Amino acid sequence: MSTPTELAPARPSALGAFAAILWRDVFVTGKEIWVFLAQTALQPLFMLFVFAKVLNAGGYVSEEYSLLLLPGIVALTAFLTALQTVALPMVMEFSFTKEIEDRLLAPLPTWAVAVEKLTIAVARAMVSVVIMFPIGFLVLGAVPWHPPGVPLMVVALLLGSWVGAAIGLTLGTVVQPSRISIMFALILTPLMFTGATQYPWKSLDSMAWFQVVTLFNPLTYLSEAVRAASVPDVPHIAPWISLVALAGFGAAFTVTGLIGFRRRAVT
Repeated sequence: MSTPTELAPARPSALGAFAAILWRDVFVTGKEIWVFLAQTALQPLFMLFVFAKVLNAGGYVSEEYSLLLLPGIVALTAFLTALQTVALPMVMEFSFTKEIEDRLLAPLPTWAVAVEKLTIAVARAMVSVVIMFPIGFLVLGAVPWHPPGVPLMVVALLLGSWVGAAIGLTLGTVVQPSRISIMFALILTPLMFTGATQYPWKSLDSMAWFQVVTLFNPLTYLSEAVRAASVPDVPHIAPWISLVALAGFGAAFTVTGLIGFRRRAVT
């Protein structure tokens, strides 16, 4: 005769629950692939077209500028994709849809639910990077390619995507829902234009004050690392400095994001 213990269903493991939630997010992304592609590609496409093609046709920038711009646009795309994948959905799930409550009921530690959010954000960001290279080729007719720099580029993009996701987690859990749109307006624009995406950091030597300001933006280190990997002849921040800085920013914002997530989850 079976005992009550034998009849009870096996409790799913934490790893299995984590994988199930992650697969659900992957599945949803696949169902909304055209929305994802539009969100990922539209802004970089127009930035490349205007800055590299339109301004070049008018004689305001040179052909070489395109090779400097594309690595920065790739970095920006990965960073913003990861940030936006976490921040806005997090605000919605905690305040309006309450979808986060279903995830918190899973047999997972609270922090693991937040880590899953970071994981899917990094995955989406890396997909956006893969999309950007053919877009760059279509717009520019060529892309900078340096095979020995591929490992550096992959590591930098993974770290940069993690930083973007961690900032999104922090914003999505710390900022009040009624103020998230204002915070995005105040944060995203400075992030985009002080992140060395449209220019190499070394080119700011004549504007020392602005060069210092950009060092507080984690996107600067991602842009410089991607540029070092793809166009190493252009003066750039030493790659090891960029990687260490990205790791530091990622750790710091992950801690603040996890603290904010736990605070919101238990209230």
